[in-house]
Amino acid sequence: MTTPNVLDELEWRGLIAHSTDRDALRAALGEGSVKFYVGFDPTAPSLHMGHLVQVLTARRLQEAGHTPYALVGGATGMIGDPRDSGERTLNSLDTVKDWVDRVRSQIEPFLSFEGDNAATMVNNYDWTASMSVIDFLRDIGKHFPVNRMLARDVVKSRLEAGISYTEFSYVLMQSMDFLNLHRDHGVTLQFGGSDQWGNLTAGVELIRRADGAHAHAIATPLMTKADGTKYGKTEGGALWLDPAMLSPYAFHQFWLNAEDAKVGELLRVFTFLTREEIEDLEQQTADKPFLRAGQKRLADEVTALVHGAEEVEHAKAAAAALFGGGDLGAIRPATLAAALREAGGTTLPAGDMPGILDLLVAAGLAKSKGEARRTVTEGGAYLNNVRVEDLELQPTREDLVAGSWLVLRRGKKNFAGVEVA
Repeated sequence: MTTPNVLDELEWRGLIAHSTDRDALRAALGEGSVKFYVGFDPTAPSLHMGHLVQVLTARRLQEAGHTPYALVGGATGMIGDPRDSGERTLNSLDTVKDWVDRVRSQIEPFLSFEGDNAATMVNNYDWTASMSVIDFLRDIGKHFPVNRMLARDVVKSRLEAGISYTEFSYVLMQSMDFLNLHRDHGVTLQFGGSDQWGNLTAGVELIRRADGAHAHAIATPLMTKADGTKYGKTEGGALWLDPAMLSPYAFHQFWLNAEDAKVGELLRVFTFLTREEIEDLEQQTADKPFLRAGQKRLADEVTALVHGAEEVEHAKAAAAALFGGGDLGAIRPATLAAALREAGGTTLPAGDMPGILDLLVAAGLAKSKGEARRTVTEGGAYLNNVRVEDLELQPTREDLVAGSWLVLRRGKKNFAGVEVA
């Protein structure tokens, strides 16, 4: 029986937006273990959803027998890849070093560092910091025609407003990484997001010009919503992988709220479910979208990959309780706090607490005391999952959940927390 080529799997999952010579790449991936690399610049203290596409793609390639080199850019992170929106803020060396360590620790759990195709972590600061400007210009810059650099889309979009020589030269540094890994480790494939395609092909071209050798590149597509806008945002900002920057509860909720039209695509890209499992979930979503079978499995799978199975159970228990289907007192305090802060509650100073009508207004569940009064009289107000019937109800400290929270709900779906300091 012929072993399937991993390229077929990547194509089915929609993970290839661009590639260099597809036939040559297919042949290389079918002949033996290909050494490949993917780079991550530490321009923030955490990776986010877009980076997760690359991390999981690296894992797929490794599971297919290929050998990963995960590069965290201590050097390129000092500069930052140019972007359409304008010049990046340069971070200090100490900040970048700290972020390098954080990013490495987020990547490492996804790869295996044992066996015949063990992963290797590398930092381009190691071969860049001691390089002289003269050597850089002679050995690398010589191979980059300025007219081709000017033709890059991101450069053209920035020329009128201005682009620094630092960011203009970023492509040389990333290409040098590919050349260095090719020479020292035999790496012949680089991949990254489709917004990196110019940098990826520049590295392939540098290897050809400098060493007369052949290399490959793949670009994964940028993830977008059904309306074409970018993913990676929650109410609180980017979809960070660091639980200190985005709670596992909020992370789980993000995937749970995926659009029906995109759930199949997200299952292919972000989970390791089989084709049969994904196609079955797509069918269930099409037949009975109200059950949200695809979204539930997606949220569980991705949250387990990033934060662990235990956090999945905590997130599901918290959601059930907050929407009236479980015991609030059984929720882990950290998960409860994260969920209520994500819902956009409010904080009150210690002391006598306001009455229920004022609390509903303070929590944003009613626009006025009159509206709060109607909510209570119509039976739609809840305190700690107990329907409020008394318009004069005034909670006490004994009502606090997890020591400091009141959980308010209006109807079935609108809830908020009031934290008593």
